[in-house]
Amino acid sequence: MSEYKTINDLGDLNGKVAMLRADLNVPMDENFHVTNTARIDRTVPTIKTLMDKGAKVVVISHFGRPEGKGDMKNSLSHVAPELEKALGKHVVFVDDCIGPKVEEAVKNMKGDEVLLLENLRFYNEEKKGDEAFAAELVKPADVYVSDAFSTAHRAHASMVAAAKLKPAAFGLLMEEEVNALSKGLNNPQRPLMAVVGGSKVSTKLDLLNNLVKKVDKLVISGGMAHTFMKASGIDTVNEANSLVQMDMLDTAKEIMATAKANNCDIVLPLDVVVSKEFKADAEHKTVSLDEIPAEGWILMDVGDKTIASINGKLDECKTLVWNGPLGVFELKPFDNATNKVAAHAAELTQAGRMMSVAGGGDTVSALENAGVADKFSYISTAGGAFLEWMEGKELPGVVVLKK
Repeated sequence: MSEYKTINDLGDLNGKVAMLRADLNVPMDENFHVTNTARIDRTVPTIKTLMDKGAKVVVISHFGRPEGKGDMKNSLSHVAPELEKALGKHVVFVDDCIGPKVEEAVKNMKGDEVLLLENLRFYNEEKKGDEAFAAELVKPADVYVSDAFSTAHRAHASMVAAAKLKPAAFGLLMEEEVNALSKGLNNPQRPLMAVVGGSKVSTKLDLLNNLVKKVDKLVISGGMAHTFMKASGIDTVNEANSLVQMDMLDTAKEIMATAKANNCDIVLPLDVVVSKEFKADAEHKTVSLDEIPAEGWILMDVGDKTIASINGKLDECKTLVWNGPLGVFELKPFDNATNKVAAHAAELTQAGRMMSVAGGGDTVSALENAGVADKFSYISTAGGAFLEWMEGKELPGVVVLKK
């Protein structure tokens, strides 16, 4: 982890004002009650560590996609009570994130209080990466700490410009996340397997092109597998029974050729589960690839032969990176393959035989659904940033904190 600045690199923090860029963009119901506190909970250790070092902590974050100032449904005031509950400390909310009101509140801070400032995205300058806005933002702070990996792929003012204006470092969550992802993809123990699912090949092109050069085994699943199946000569797959993208067949062939040249073993379905309707508990059956009905049935999941094949290959691997479910996991029983492969990966992880990293919104939901989210080595709550990392792209909010 030595290539990045961490809290320990900030020196003596006693009496200093530490501005913490967190990600408190949590889901809420229509009554403004937080429905999942994971992102709040994950930044608490950083806040406590800074407070233990004597720092006064000022938390900043984005929330939702507000249309300029005063959009109260996107106010962080709704998050303050949950942050207070998670921390066990008094949280003072300030209804702005720059200006005299903030400076006054910082000046009046008591030792055991935490300040939470209003939504950064109430100012358009945040998304533009505006340097003058960043300067206003960090004006009351002595040091800057970044804990928002989920927005590290965006060069927003609070992520990049702000980090250049004060002594700056990773928070514990950011450090943990970058560490885990480096172990997963940049410096993995081999053999390394990636599971990539999703409905369309077109949305995961950069990802697939990067992975076939880095991983030893690549499981292509979900709707995007249909295009690869068709490209590899499975003629029973068509536009009536699957999500095949006919205009992506040549691209799929190119990706398979690149994989072959890089000794990457692409793992495709050996059998599939087809259903009469796209709904839970619809009439369904498992068929071999040459038995896929031309119409009247839809590909929903992979069958037991495929599950056994993937699990057998998992047994040979030391590292797993997972993004995307194997089937339509939202509709039972078409979560079967995802659940069984996830359970096997969790078992290998718990036995110390594998390091497993998973990320992306659907993936986290799928692993929670399978009941194994806490049994993987690391689960990333970042969506876009996790994907861009897997695509091999440099993330501005990470690079800025290199030593």
